[in-house]
Amino acid sequence: MYSPHIPPWPSRDPGHGSIRLRRFADKDASMAMDLSQDPYVPTIGSLPAHCTEDEALQFVERQRQRHCDGTGFSFVIADTVTDRALGAIGLWLRELGSGRAQAGYSVVPRERGKNVAATALTALTDFAWTIPGLHRIELHIEPWNTASIRVAEHAGYQKEGLLRSHQEIAGERRDMLIFAAIRPQGIRKVHHAE
Repeated sequence: MYSPHIPPWPSRDPGHGSIRLRRFADKDASMAMDLSQDPYVPTIGSLPAHCTEDEALQFVERQRQRHCDGTGFSFVIADTVTDRALGAIGLWLRELGSGRAQAGYSVVPRERGKNVAATALTALTDFAWTIPGLHRIELHIEPWNTASIRVAEHAGYQKEGLLRSHQEIAGERRDMLIFAAIRPQGIRKVHHAE
């Protein structure tokens, strides 16, 4: 059921450069299967490692439900021209009442190193500032993940510190660097209607 506290789905797909963020579709199961081959991605979300097509379709359906259940926005990172799915990105709004959100992203291995994640994070951040009451977006990144740190910095996020033993990943407590973006002064709060 749709939560009245979460803003409606954007009327236009957020985008930046050659990237647009769109709803998940069944055709994105192959992208999910590619992501499931990564040794790290399945440890940080609901995607099973080395998933089958059926498991990938179940993952796609869970992503479609994120907005309906009030969790936030789960987007496919898509090429603007071809609509090919390059990865996934989400804006999680569990703390919207306190003016905060969290973001996370994953790009299929063959598309890494092409600025896809940073462009998608820029698009997501621009979209996030259209949400009334949102003032801060946080990213939690493991200290060893230099590629993700570069993505955060390229998209304008600033490192704020280290959260020791912050969360459990693959059965082990892990430290996380915290990066954040703060709503720029003068950004108009526009609410996109569905």
